[in-house]
Amino acid sequence: MLPRIHKGQVKKKLSLLPAVTLLGPRQCGKTTLARSLGGTYFDLENEGDALRLDAEWKRHVSGKKLLVLDEAQNAPWVFRRLRGAVDAQRKRKERFLLLGSVSPHLMREISETLAGRMGLVRMSPFLLPEVGPRRLDDLWFYGGYPDGGILDPAMFPHWQEDYLEIMSTRDLPNWGLPAKPGTTRRLLRMLCALHGRQFNASQVGAALGLDHKTVFSYLDYLEGAFLVRRLAPFSANLRKRLVKRPRFYWRDSGLLHALMGVSSLEALYDQPWVGASWEGFVLEQTLSTLEALGRRPEPFFFRTAGGEELDLVLDWGGERWALEIKLTSSPSPEMAARLRKTADLIGASRRILVCRTSRKIESKDLLVTGLSGWLKSLRAS
Repeated sequence: MLPRIHKGQVKKKLSLLPAVTLLGPRQCGKTTLARSLGGTYFDLENEGDALRLDAEWKRHVSGKKLLVLDEAQNAPWVFRRLRGAVDAQRKRKERFLLLGSVSPHLMREISETLAGRMGLVRMSPFLLPEVGPRRLDDLWFYGGYPDGGILDPAMFPHWQEDYLEIMSTRDLPNWGLPAKPGTTRRLLRMLCALHGRQFNASQVGAALGLDHKTVFSYLDYLEGAFLVRRLAPFSANLRKRLVKRPRFYWRDSGLLHALMGVSSLEALYDQPWVGASWEGFVLEQTLSTLEALGRRPEPFFFRTAGGEELDLVLDWGGERWALEIKLTSSPSPEMAARLRKTADLIGASRRILVCRTSRKIESKDLLVTGLSGWLKSLRAS
């Protein structure tokens, strides 16, 4: 099993709290990570496991082993019982680990019954520090889902196609999405075409026969299922007109490539949107690595009506970092100059140009590096 960065966060929070929820998309490796911690495991999507847990509840709750409850949102009664068990012995740590795939549904249960009693760790598919820098192109092309091709290339794109079909026809409707599967599939394909671009909900809605409010409500479900990431525009008090529409990125590049019918890395380079694919990949690797390390800045993009742009702005509260992402192995001085100039508009204290260079160039106010070097610097800081 490849080591997962998230494991450190899970163990740390379990040592401090009686219960932790490990949240993430289906099939990203949550169960494998949880089983590596030991304890007693129940899959609450399995009716037999749910019945056995109900019947043996007192014995497992009073025992000393970690109790691992997978797909906990399928058994709402668990949350009420957990609250009672935690309150009865508030000083006991490392008792319960819940795994869940549906962010809004699970978070609602936690906020209503377990607020202040439970820690939260968000998990992603594989990250570059986990698979190693030599697998950079494989991770970009296949995506990070363990069964999606990164470990066995023969699985791509069949695994991705089946995954999205099940999400459209079973999981998303079960989680409350009111759209018909055909509408969901069309929306997913439209999101591929709009990956990393300005998102006009009215235009998308017109194509789907929906109003813009309904489009955004559907997108809430796709975000909650960890399929897409919404990036809001950074607003600043500038004498420039700013782009105010959000951008949406596919969180896993392999799902994007499979939906777009790209069969190889060579074919990917022939696509007019290859730069947007690389941008989304670097963006997701950055934000998910920070999440795995327990660090959560507010992410934005920045763009003026005149075309001045930053692919990612990380707002830490006390300071801002400005990132530009380029699909080149030879970054030019002009790229660095544009980054500095645009970063000055928002008062960024750090400026980072992430590209495919094998060299690291660092000065007082600028870092030019490859993705592996960038993620390594995040882990070291």
